[in-house]
Amino acid sequence: MPVLNLTNEQAIELVKQLPVEQQAKIFQFLLGQQWEQWQLLSEYGSDKVRLAAQERGHDWDQMSEDEQEALIDEIVHEK
Repeated sequence: MPVLNLTNEQAIELVKQLPVEQQAKIFQFLLGQQWEQWQLLSEYGSDKVRLAAQERGHDWDQMSEDEQEALIDEIVHEK
């Protein structure tokens, strides 16, 4: 099969010309390519937020959603 060399912009423009159903298939393919990386990042983030909560005397899993949001806000705005 011949290889077609395109810039990122050209590839995006070609995808934009496809019907929505084909665009969705391409999206699913690309998402599948990155899924393991996303999963690892998600697990890393979960571990880190639990550790941050523990360091501040909280149990992340026992906190309400409002308490979790307040803790995240506190962490983000620390100086």
